[in-house]
Amino acid sequence: MLRAAADGHRVILTVATHGEEGEVADGFLDDGEHLKDRRIAETRAAADILGASRVVFLGYRDSGMMGTDANDHPEAFWQADIEEAARRLAEILVAESVDVLTVYDSNGGYGHPDHIQVHRVGHRAADLAGTGRVYEATLNRDRIVEMREHARQEGLEAPERESDDEGELQVGIPDAHITTIVSIDEFVPQKRAAMSAHASQIPDDSWFMQLPAEVFGTAFGREWFVRTTPPFAGTIPEDREQWLLP
Repeated sequence: MLRAAADGHRVILTVATHGEEGEVADGFLDDGEHLKDRRIAETRAAADILGASRVVFLGYRDSGMMGTDANDHPEAFWQADIEEAARRLAEILVAESVDVLTVYDSNGGYGHPDHIQVHRVGHRAADLAGTGRVYEATLNRDRIVEMREHARQEGLEAPERESDDEGELQVGIPDAHITTIVSIDEFVPQKRAAMSAHASQIPDDSWFMQLPAEVFGTAFGREWFVRTTPPFAGTIPEDREQWLLP
């Protein structure tokens, strides 16, 4: 986002929910404060750091993690009608004359129901709006395994994981399926600041925020995408793209 903004592009951040199903430590919220309000403020603060010109909330309720009761709430994004939600997003895409849309991959990165719904709604909205370039933001599964091993070698305790076996790790996708690798090395400090702005999700004492600057840059200096529109729709280019915008 910041790289695009630095290049002079107008960046719009559209957020499906308010994140009200998150969990925070006792005493984190001020008396009478709701997590929804804190999450909205954090999102806007991070968006400012990342150069977003506009932040839009679609107004759905957080669906919680997969398999929880929150999935079934009638106002949850997971329960939203795809066509209705896609029309909401398509109106923004048309009004802003959006050239490039990013959504999540089909598993929502790590299986979060709202991320999966963003994938579904985003693709349908792009169809309705005629958006010509659509990318699925993902995680490089092979790279995650490498980074975990590197962290262990450096004596850093990595977060709990399902498995280091590439076939079992249910996060992201294999490197061989990625079409686009974007370098953001020069923007890593701002990325770290934007992550820190989401204190209700990534507190300062979290594993991620405790990483030394060099290790943090190695972990977060690349972003991974799958382009689902021509010329790479359904194929992986021999020379992978290095940027999203024409």
